[in-house]
Amino acid sequence: MADCLSRHVAQACASADLKIKDLWAVLDDADQGVIWGAAFEDLLASDLPDGRNLADDYLKRRGWKEPVATRNYIAALRRAVISLYEVSEVVPGESMLLRNLVRPSEPVRVLERSGTRNLYQWDRIATRVVPLRSGTVISGTLLAFDKAATEKLLATLRPTRRKAGKPAAEAPPEPGHAASAFTNLWLASVLRSEGEEARPEIRNSDGDPLELITLHFPLRPGTALDAVCAALTAVPTLRQASATFWNWLAPANDSAMGSARTKTGLHLITTMDDGVAVLGSVEITGRKVSLSVNSSSRAERGHALLKVVLQGLVRPPLMERQDLDRMLVEQHAPGQEPPFSGLSPEQEREIIQQQLEEHYRGLLDEPIPPLGNVSPRRAARTAKGREKVVAWLKTLENHSAKRIAGDPIGEYDFAWMWRELGVAELRK
Repeated sequence: MADCLSRHVAQACASADLKIKDLWAVLDDADQGVIWGAAFEDLLASDLPDGRNLADDYLKRRGWKEPVATRNYIAALRRAVISLYEVSEVVPGESMLLRNLVRPSEPVRVLERSGTRNLYQWDRIATRVVPLRSGTVISGTLLAFDKAATEKLLATLRPTRRKAGKPAAEAPPEPGHAASAFTNLWLASVLRSEGEEARPEIRNSDGDPLELITLHFPLRPGTALDAVCAALTAVPTLRQASATFWNWLAPANDSAMGSARTKTGLHLITTMDDGVAVLGSVEITGRKVSLSVNSSSRAERGHALLKVVLQGLVRPPLMERQDLDRMLVEQHAPGQEPPFSGLSPEQEREIIQQQLEEHYRGLLDEPIPPLGNVSPRRAARTAKGREKVVAWLKTLENHSAKRIAGDPIGEYDFAWMWRELGVAELRK
C-alpha cells in the first residue's frame, strides 16, 4: 500500500518541487482521503508480482463474514478499471449518465446520491464504474478534472485509447501506471490551485497595501452646508464632480505611480479622463463630510488636509474600515448579491435572459478563439469543426450550471444554440 500510494503522488510532487512527506501538510483532509482511496482501489484491482491479489485473498479468507451485497461489490471493484467520464443528465441525489472519454462505449446510467449533488452537466470525473445486480454504481474514488487537466490526461493515455479500440479479447492489459496517472495529474492540478488561491497583495498607485477606509467628519451644530461646500471647492486638489461630491487628485508632479511599479502585487490605479491620479473622494451626506480612500497612508494625508480646510466647521472624524477579503467573500456568497437595479427579480431575470440571447446570437457569427478564430456557424460546417463547437457549447453550459442557485445566468437554456448550429444530436 505504501508503494502504491507513492506511485499515485510521486510525479505530481516532483513537478511541484515538493517532497512526498511534505505533501500531507499542504492538502486538506478531503483531498488526502481522495488520494488514499484512489491508491487503495488501484491496489485492489492489481495483481502483486507473486500473483496474489488483495481482494481475492480477502474474499477467500474473510468473505464469509460479509453480506452478499458487500462480497459482490468487492468482486466487481476488483475487476473495475478507472477511466475518465463526462457527466450528463444529472438527477441530484439520484443518478447521472457517464460517457467514457478513454474507451469508446455507450453512456451508462449510474446510481449515485452524494456525488450528484456537487456535479454539473459536462463535468469530467475519473472514477471506476462498478456493475452490480441492483444497478450500476461508481466506486468511492471521484477525481474532478478541469479542461486543461482533461486534455493532458487524454494525451497521456492516448496509447491506451488506441489499444482500447480493439475487442476485449484482443485488447492488451491496462498498463500498470495508468491508474496512478489519473491521480498524479489530478493532484498536480490541485497543487497548482493551492498556489493560485492565495490572493496577491493589492496596492494602490502609491504602492500602499489596499485598505478601504472612510473618515466621517460630523458637522458642528450651526454649520451651514454652503460654508462647507465653499471651503472644499477652494482646495486646488479637490475637483468638484457634483454639488456634494469632489475627487481628491494627486498633485501634478506626483511620482507615486512610478513607485507603485517598483513593488510586487497587483496595483489598483484610478485616474481622471486627463490622466491625473485619483487619491480618494470627498462627499457631503446629511450632516457629515466623508473622505473615502484605499490606504492608511492616504487616510492620514486626507485627514491632515481636511482638518485644516474644515477647521471650525467639523468635529474630529470617526473612522470606518472595510475588510477587503470579507467584502469579496460576501459579494460572492449566496443570497448576498444585491440586485443590479430597482426592478423585481422576475423583471431582472427577463432582462438578463434577453441580453444573453442577444449576446449569444451575435456570437454565432463572430470569430471564436477556441474554434480556431472562426465563427461557430462556419466551424459547424466540417466534422472537426463540429467537434470543437460541441466542446465550446459544453464549456458554456458547464460554467453556467455552476452559478449560484437562482442566478438568471445559471438558468439560461442553451438548447437553441445546439439546434441553430445543427449539432443537437451530439448533445449527449
